[in-house]
Amino acid sequence: MFANLIESDSHTREFKRRSSFFLATVAAYAMILFAAGIASIYAYDARLEAQTNGLEVLNWIPPVMPAAHPPQETHPPSVRRSVPSNAPVDRNIDVPIRTVAIASTNDPTRVPENVGTKAPDVPPVTGQFRLGDRNVDPPAVASSNSGNCITCNETSPVVKVDTTPPPPPTTVKPPTQRVTSVVLASKAISLPQPPYPYMAKQVHAQGSVNVQILVDELGKVISAQAVSGNPLLTLAAKEAAMRARFTPTLLNGQAVKVQGVITYNFVLQ
Repeated sequence: MFANLIESDSHTREFKRRSSFFLATVAAYAMILFAAGIASIYAYDARLEAQTNGLEVLNWIPPVMPAAHPPQETHPPSVRRSVPSNAPVDRNIDVPIRTVAIASTNDPTRVPENVGTKAPDVPPVTGQFRLGDRNVDPPAVASSNSGNCITCNETSPVVKVDTTPPPPPTTVKPPTQRVTSVVLASKAISLPQPPYPYMAKQVHAQGSVNVQILVDELGKVISAQAVSGNPLLTLAAKEAAMRARFTPTLLNGQAVKVQGVITYNFVLQ
């Protein structure tokens, strides 16, 4: 019993030693972590002054400039109008000759120097002229722009007539008309009967075969397709339908295509 007590006391001291070592280790790590946290707080630089003073432009939107309007004319364009002249015509000159340069009253760009109630004896002139000892006009002045016309010229307008014939009208073909078997049979001119196939007789095959046909504008069958019936009988029925002939079908006086069904009955004798 005394030996047991000694051994138990040794285990108790070992446990206390290990507990002390564990507590000391935990306390040391806690102090180290605490010190590292305090140091990181002091070492962190938030750079608050850079966040408040520094600005970064992410997107630049240019200012909207007002649209430039084209300059408007303050003065209307001058209109040159020819005026009738009572000056004599000289065929040997090419520009008018005047003793005094007097502008026409229809020219707003020329203001007369003297204002009076009596018109001057010298005829007014417009365009190119030459000063001389007489008042004469060339032949072209008397024949151009007659009647005070602003936009007229010496060449008379020519009317061109297009003699190209119009294109022929496009003919629209009417759609294919569907008719019943009774109407199609009434238009039949020739409706040959199909021969009984030898193979169908051997197996005693019989019954009706429906063949859908397409008839053109002349009454000729251009397409035949069996839609029902014994396969041993359909080939003979299609060949007989292709040999059939019908009267043309008219719609508003125009021949049209017709689509319908012919029924062939195969009965063993």
